[in-house]
Amino acid sequence: MNNTFDQAAAQLHSVVDFVRWGASRFNEAKLYFGHGTDNAVDEALFLVLHALNLAPGLAPEMYHARLTEAEKEAVLSLFRRRIVERLPAPYLTHEAWFGGMSFYVDQRVLVPRSPFAELIEARFAPWVDEERTEKILDLCSGSGCIAIACAAAFPWAEVDAADVSAEALDVAKINIERHQLQDQVRAVQTDLFAGLKGKRYDLIVSNPPYVDAEDMAAMPEEFRREPALGLAAGEDGLEIVLQILAQASDHLSRDGVLVVEVGNSEAALVNRFPEVPFVWLEFERGGHGVFLLQAEVLSEYHALFRQACHTT
Repeated sequence: MNNTFDQAAAQLHSVVDFVRWGASRFNEAKLYFGHGTDNAVDEALFLVLHALNLAPGLAPEMYHARLTEAEKEAVLSLFRRRIVERLPAPYLTHEAWFGGMSFYVDQRVLVPRSPFAELIEARFAPWVDEERTEKILDLCSGSGCIAIACAAAFPWAEVDAADVSAEALDVAKINIERHQLQDQVRAVQTDLFAGLKGKRYDLIVSNPPYVDAEDMAAMPEEFRREPALGLAAGEDGLEIVLQILAQASDHLSRDGVLVVEVGNSEAALVNRFPEVPFVWLEFERGGHGVFLLQAEVLSEYHALFRQACHTT
C-alpha cells in the first residue's frame, strides 16, 4: 500500500485528481459509506476539503487547483487511515454536519445521521405548538447535535441534553460551547429519566440505542468503530425504547409530545403494541422509523408500557 500512496503523491496534482483517486481506492477497499456520505466520491471530497481547510461548496474552478507537497501528504494520510482503520470519515476530521450545523465528534459519540434534522427545521409542525414549547429534553443526546439544533429552532426554549455517558456529555459540552449556547442548553448525566425527577417538558425527543442483536452482528466495520452503548438495545432493539415509553408520561406537560427514533426496530415495536396508535413520521430527504406520541396517548397506554417494561 505504501508504494501505491508514494506513486499517488508523485503523479496526482489537483483537487479533482485526489478526489477521483481516493474514490477509486475506497471502492477497491470495499469501504462502507453511511456516516455523512453514501458514496466514495463524496467521501473522498469531504476528506480532501478538510485536509485543505476548505469549506463544502467549492467553486468549480478550484477543483483544478494544484496541491503543495504538504497538502498532498495531509490528504493521503486521511485516505490511508480511512482504508486501514475503517474509521468513519467524521472521526478522522472531528467534524460532522447535522441540520446545516457543524459539530465536533470523536469516538466517544455516534456520528450524527438522524432524520430528526428535517423535523427540527420544521419545528415539529404540525404536532408542536412552537409558541408554547418552552422546555425541551433531548434524551440519549450523545454529541448534543439534536439538542443544539432544537435550541437554534426554538431560541426561547430551555433545552436539556441528557445522556448516561459522561464521555459523550464531554463532547456535547464542546458543541454547546462551540455554538455559544451555554445559557440555553444544559448537559445532564442521567440514566434516562432517573436524574430528571420532577421535571416536565413540552417536547421530548430521543434517538436512543435501538439496534437489535441480528443487525448488530451484521454491521459493517465502520459501525463497530462507534460506541456500542449508543447502538445495541437487546435482542429486539427495544430495550431502551420500552423504558422511555414507560416513563415519558411522567415528564411531559399536559399538551406535550414525545418523538423517538427506532429505525429498523419499527416492526418489532408495532408487533409488541398493535393497539397503540403510533404516528409514524415521513421524511422528504430519507429516513424512517420515527414515531410520535402525544401526552394524552402516552397516559392512556401508560400501564401497558410499564407492564411491558417490567416483563422484558
